[in-house]
Amino acid sequence: MTLIRRQLLARAALAAGAALLPGAWTPALAQARLPEDPFALGVASGEPEPDGVVLWTRLAPRPLQPDGGMAPAPVEVRWTVAEDEQLRRVVRSGSALAVAEGGHAVHVEVAGLRPDRPYWYRFTAGGHASPTGRTRTAPARGADVRRLRLAYGSCQKYEAGFWGAYDHLVADDPDLVLFLGDYIYEQAATNKGVRRHPGPEPTDLSGYRIRYGAYKSDPKLKAAHAAAPWMVIWDDHEVENDYGGDQDRANSDPALFLRRRAAAYQAYFEHMPLRRRSIPVGPQMLLHRSLDWGRLAQFQFLDTRQNRPHRTCDVLSDEKLIPDCPERTDPSRSLLGAAQERWLLDTLGGSKARWNLLAQQYAMGEIQRPTPEGLRYSNDGWGGYAQTRRRILERWRDAEVPNPVVLGGDIHCFIAADLGLEEGRPIASEFVGGSISSLGATNADLQALMQANPRLTFTEGERRGYGRVEITPGGCDVTFRAIDSALVPESPVRDIVRFHVEAGRPGLQRA
Repeated sequence: MTLIRRQLLARAALAAGAALLPGAWTPALAQARLPEDPFALGVASGEPEPDGVVLWTRLAPRPLQPDGGMAPAPVEVRWTVAEDEQLRRVVRSGSALAVAEGGHAVHVEVAGLRPDRPYWYRFTAGGHASPTGRTRTAPARGADVRRLRLAYGSCQKYEAGFWGAYDHLVADDPDLVLFLGDYIYEQAATNKGVRRHPGPEPTDLSGYRIRYGAYKSDPKLKAAHAAAPWMVIWDDHEVENDYGGDQDRANSDPALFLRRRAAAYQAYFEHMPLRRRSIPVGPQMLLHRSLDWGRLAQFQFLDTRQNRPHRTCDVLSDEKLIPDCPERTDPSRSLLGAAQERWLLDTLGGSKARWNLLAQQYAMGEIQRPTPEGLRYSNDGWGGYAQTRRRILERWRDAEVPNPVVLGGDIHCFIAADLGLEEGRPIASEFVGGSISSLGATNADLQALMQANPRLTFTEGERRGYGRVEITPGGCDVTFRAIDSALVPESPVRDIVRFHVEAGRPGLQRA
C-alpha cells in the first residue's frame, strides 16, 4: 500500500469517527456540556443485518452553517439500544466520537442483536438527548420469512414541493425503506417553488454540508428516518445533474470535477446511515451491495454513476436525447463499470432467494422518445448503455434467477412495465416509483410515450408519491401511492394503482 493511499484511508477513518490517534482529544473536552441541542438533524438507521444495524446522527445545532454550529473539538456521543420504546430493556449501549473532520457525524455499527425484530435507540451528547428512533434487524440467513413490507421513493427537490408523502409512508409501517437517488438537489436557489434552497450551488464540502443541513432539517423526512431502517443509493443530483464518471454535463476539466465529486461523496457519507465499508477515499466510494431478507428476498443495490464511461454518442454536446448510434449498443461499454457488473452477475447467479429485487435509479427498459426528428433515446441511463441491460436480462434468464423485480426512480413519474429479450415474453417486471416532490411530465406527454413504447403498462407523471411493496412467498404486490398535492405541507394520500406479480410466472398483472 502506498504512503498516499495510507494517508487517504487514515483520513477517511478519522472522518467516520472510527479512530483517532492517542492524545488527539481529552475526555474533558469530549464530555463538555453543549450550549445548544445538537440533534437538529434527527437520527436514522440503515443497513440491517440479522445481528445488527447502523445507527446514525450528526451533531449540528445550526444545520445551515458549514460546521453545523459546532466547535472544532471532538464530542463523545453515547448511544443506547433497547427492546422497548421507553428504552427500559436496554440490550446494547456504548459511545462513539464525533469529530469535526467528519462533520461531527456518527455511524455506529451495532452487533449482537436478535434477528427479525424491532429495536429502539437514542443518542446523548453534551447534556442533550436525541429523539428516539425505531429500527429492526433482518431475518436470520435462510429463515422462512412469510412477509416483507417495504416502501421506496426518490427525487425530493426541496424547492419543488413539501414532503407530505413521508407522513403516509410512516403510517404504512414498512419494515424497510429504500431511497433510490436524488436525496438532495444541487442547483442554486430560484424564485420558484414552495421554499428556497439555502446558499449558492454547492461545489465544495462546506456547500454540500449546508445543502444536506437544509434537507435533513425537514421534520417529515426526519420522522421517516426515525421510523424504519433505510437502504440508500445515489443518482446524479447528490453531485451534479447528469454527471457520469469523471464527466459533468458541461465537459469540465475532469480533475476539477473529481475534486467536486470527492466533496459531494464525503458529504453523502456524513449524512447517510452507511457502514464503514462505504467510507469515501477521495472521489471513490463503495455503494453497490446486496441485502438478504431470509430466504424470501434478496436486494441488489446498484451505483450507476461512479464507474460508467463517458456519455454515448455526444461526448462534445450537452444534448441528453440521442439518435441510435453504434456506441449505444457497444458491448464493451458498461453503465456499471466492469467490476460492479461482474459482481452483479455473480450475485444474481448465486442467489437462493425466492424474490430478487434490483434497486437502481432509472426506468431500466428501453424507452423510445418520439421527437420531430424521429425516435430518440436518453443517454443518461440504460438507454445509453443498452448491452449492460441485455447482459443482466440474459443472466436472469440463463441462471434461472427466481422472480426478478426492478425498482427505480429518477424520471419523476410512476411507470410499470415488463422487461424481456423477446416481445411478449417477460423475464422481469419494473416499477418506477414516482417522486417525493420533484415535478414530472404531463400525462398527455406520457400517453404519447406509451404509444411509442407498447411495453409500458402504466404511466402517471402529474402526482407525487412513492411505491409500497408487499412480498410473500407466493407473490409481490406493488402499490403506487400519491398525495393530492405537494404544494401544501399536509395532503391526503390515495392509491393510484396496484400490480401483482405471481411467483414463478413472469409478468405483471393489474390488481
